[in-house]
Amino acid sequence: MIKFTLLFLLCFPFSSFAQYTGTASVTQGLATATTGNLYTCTGGRVAKLGTIAATDNTMWTVPAAVNFTNTAFPFASNLHNTCTGAPFTNAAAALAALDGSDIVQVDAEGEVITAYIFADNYFEMYINGVAVGKDNVPYTQFNSNIVRFKVKRPFTIALLLVDWEENLGVGSEVSGPAAYHDGDGGMVAVFADNNNDIVAITDHNWKAQTFYTAPITDLGCATENGSSRFSGNCSTQDSNNGTGYYGLHWARPADWTTAAFNDNNWPSATEYTNAVIGVNNKPAYTNFTNIFDDPANDAAFIWSTNVILDNEVIVRHTVQAASNIPDNKSPIEGRKVYPNPFHAFLYISPATTDTHYELMDAMGRVVYTGKKPAMADFSGLPNGIYYLKMTDEAGTMVKVMLHE
Repeated sequence: MIKFTLLFLLCFPFSSFAQYTGTASVTQGLATATTGNLYTCTGGRVAKLGTIAATDNTMWTVPAAVNFTNTAFPFASNLHNTCTGAPFTNAAAALAALDGSDIVQVDAEGEVITAYIFADNYFEMYINGVAVGKDNVPYTQFNSNIVRFKVKRPFTIALLLVDWEENLGVGSEVSGPAAYHDGDGGMVAVFADNNNDIVAITDHNWKAQTFYTAPITDLGCATENGSSRFSGNCSTQDSNNGTGYYGLHWARPADWTTAAFNDNNWPSATEYTNAVIGVNNKPAYTNFTNIFDDPANDAAFIWSTNVILDNEVIVRHTVQAASNIPDNKSPIEGRKVYPNPFHAFLYISPATTDTHYELMDAMGRVVYTGKKPAMADFSGLPNGIYYLKMTDEAGTMVKVMLHE
């Protein structure tokens, strides 16, 4: 009986690994702590970092390689932060505490954009590849942040998001009676210009890709389809012994922070409700529902397809320019729409061109999309400014005429 049991334990990891056919590096068990605690806050959890070796001999930092201790990477400003004695109850008070030195310059002749962010647990934000702000608190207590930067449109937002872990290497934390509980992530953000007009909100129009998934109890549950890394069929049950759990790791692209990086093949971000993320009892969020839950511009919590098991996620979004054609691959024509209702017809020339078109609002959200027939009626749209993006099958410009 003893020999049989030992044989079973030795063979089981190999059997589980043999079921995995994806592109990730696979780790098993707990990582070795390399940083005891990045940050101390009364009532907060310990924010450790660790390293772990994969079966392909690669080494990985868990929960993620971050810039929290990098002094060249600016910290975000506080929107609400009990750890530092800045529990602001409204955005006006938080903004009044800033003197302008927090504004990061991306473009000298740009406009100042203000971003309001709540992240569970940690974020690092880049604009066109420039580091503009990182979370003040890597784990807990839960906080929210302001990031201000000067930039010209169009510009690309790229954020690293990390759901922290206490049990390094197996993506879990202690919760109640469970020693290995699969915590969840989630991030919501709103971006406003100098006139306090909203230029971007988090929603399904963003791109999201995962780079670390854990805990995985059965490697056969994780699947891939093109660029989609799917763990929705994997167990999320609590446990009191997760030392044999697996982790899946993918390397970040070297240029993922830049505007030039092509994220077209990445999955769209998945939206989650406030209730799913569990923020209705967190003042860092509820004090600012007038911003995050504005009925006219209601930002959604976003993440990858698995907000529980996917622990390191990158999200990206491009805020469109107001100019007619920002580049020769994406012709855009801005149209002021008034009065309501607006009646416009789109004619595509030549009629034989296999043309795709999208009508986007001022925040870059697609409100109308289509292909042939060659005439489209945009009747009934509310007042506002819209952008028309036209591409043929080769991604080149086509002739566009809008008639009111």
